[in-house]
Amino acid sequence: MALGDRDKAFENKFAHDEELRFKAEARRNKLLGLWAAGLLGKADADAYAKEVVAADFEEAGDADVFRKVRGDFDAAGVNVSDSELTAKMQSLLIEAAEQISQA
Repeated sequence: MALGDRDKAFENKFAHDEELRFKAEARRNKLLGLWAAGLLGKADADAYAKEVVAADFEEAGDADVFRKVRGDFDAAGVNVSDSELTAKMQSLLIEAAEQISQA
Protein backbone atom coordinates (compact mmCIF):
# COMPACT_ATOMS: atom_id res chain seq x y z
CA MET A 1 0.00 0.00 0.00
CA ALA A 2 1.42 3.38 -0.96
CA LEU A 3 2.07 5.95 1.75
CA GLY A 4 -0.69 8.20 0.40
CA ASP A 5 -3.16 5.32 0.53
CA ARG A 6 -2.20 4.55 4.12
CA ASP A 7 -2.64 8.20 5.08
CA LYS A 8 -6.07 8.27 3.46
CA ALA A 9 -7.07 5.02 5.19
CA PHE A 10 -5.95 6.46 8.55
CA GLU A 11 -7.92 9.66 7.92
CA ASN A 12 -11.01 7.65 6.99
CA LYS A 13 -10.72 5.51 10.13
CA PHE A 14 -10.25 8.60 12.29
CA ALA A 15 -13.32 10.26 10.75
CA HIS A 16 -15.36 7.08 11.25
CA ASP A 17 -14.23 6.75 14.87
CA GLU A 18 -15.08 10.39 15.56
CA GLU A 19 -18.54 9.94 14.04
CA LEU A 20 -19.16 6.88 16.23
CA ARG A 21 -17.95 8.78 19.31
CA PHE A 22 -20.29 11.69 18.52
CA LYS A 23 -23.24 9.32 18.03
CA ALA A 24 -22.43 7.42 21.23
CA GLU A 25 -22.21 10.64 23.25
CA ALA A 26 -25.47 11.93 21.82
CA ARG A 27 -27.20 8.64 22.62
CA ARG A 28 -25.64 8.62 26.11
CA ASN A 29 -27.01 12.12 26.68
CA LYS A 30 -30.49 11.02 25.62
CA LEU A 31 -30.32 7.98 27.92
CA LEU A 32 -29.04 10.21 30.74
CA GLY A 33 -31.90 12.62 30.14
CA LEU A 34 -34.46 9.81 30.27
CA TRP A 35 -32.93 8.48 33.49
CA ALA A 36 -32.78 11.94 35.07
CA ALA A 37 -36.34 12.75 33.95
CA GLY A 38 -37.54 9.76 35.96
CA LEU A 39 -35.77 10.97 39.08
CA LEU A 40 -37.03 14.51 38.51
CA GLY A 41 -40.60 13.33 38.00
CA LYS A 42 -40.80 14.95 34.56
CA ALA A 43 -44.10 14.27 32.79
CA ASP A 44 -42.44 14.47 29.36
CA ALA A 45 -39.21 12.47 29.65
CA ASP A 46 -38.46 12.76 25.93
CA ALA A 47 -38.64 16.55 26.03
CA TYR A 48 -36.27 16.65 29.00
CA ALA A 49 -33.91 14.21 27.26
CA LYS A 50 -33.80 16.61 24.29
CA GLU A 51 -32.83 19.44 26.69
CA VAL A 52 -29.94 17.33 27.96
CA VAL A 53 -28.80 16.51 24.42
CA ALA A 54 -28.98 20.22 23.51
CA ALA A 55 -26.90 21.15 26.58
CA ASP A 56 -23.98 19.20 25.11
CA PHE A 57 -23.57 21.79 22.36
CA GLU A 58 -22.59 24.55 24.80
CA GLU A 59 -18.93 23.51 25.04
CA ALA A 60 -16.59 20.64 24.28
CA GLY A 61 -16.56 17.75 26.71
CA ASP A 62 -19.08 16.46 29.21
CA ALA A 63 -19.00 19.35 31.71
CA ASP A 64 -21.96 21.14 30.13
CA VAL A 65 -24.17 18.04 30.31
CA PHE A 66 -23.06 17.34 33.86
CA ARG A 67 -23.84 20.95 34.89
CA LYS A 68 -27.30 20.80 33.30
CA VAL A 69 -28.35 17.62 35.08
CA ARG A 70 -26.59 18.56 38.35
CA GLY A 71 -28.33 21.94 38.39
CA ASP A 72 -31.71 20.38 37.70
CA PHE A 73 -31.17 17.77 40.41
CA ASP A 74 -30.12 20.46 42.89
CA ALA A 75 -33.11 22.67 42.04
CA ALA A 76 -35.50 19.76 42.50
CA GLY A 77 -33.83 18.38 45.63
CA VAL A 78 -32.86 15.09 43.97
CA ASN A 79 -30.22 13.39 46.10
CA VAL A 80 -27.64 12.10 43.60
CA SER A 81 -23.96 12.73 44.34
CA ASP A 82 -21.49 14.05 41.79
CA SER A 83 -19.71 10.69 41.78
CA GLU A 84 -22.99 8.83 41.20
CA LEU A 85 -23.86 11.16 38.32
CA THR A 86 -20.40 10.77 36.78
CA ALA A 87 -20.58 6.98 37.13
CA LYS A 88 -24.03 6.95 35.50
CA MET A 89 -22.71 9.04 32.61
CA GLN A 90 -19.82 6.60 32.13
CA SER A 91 -21.99 3.49 32.27
CA LEU A 92 -24.52 5.00 29.87
CA LEU A 93 -21.73 5.88 27.43
CA ILE A 94 -20.72 2.22 27.37
CA GLU A 95 -24.35 1.18 26.88
CA ALA A 96 -24.80 3.76 24.10
CA ALA A 97 -21.64 2.61 22.31
CA GLU A 98 -22.86 -0.99 22.46
CA GLN A 99 -26.25 0.01 21.06
CA ILE A 100 -24.60 1.87 18.16
CA SER A 101 -22.25 -0.98 17.36
CA GLN A 102 -25.24 -3.34 17.13
CA ALA A 103 -27.24 -0.99 14.89
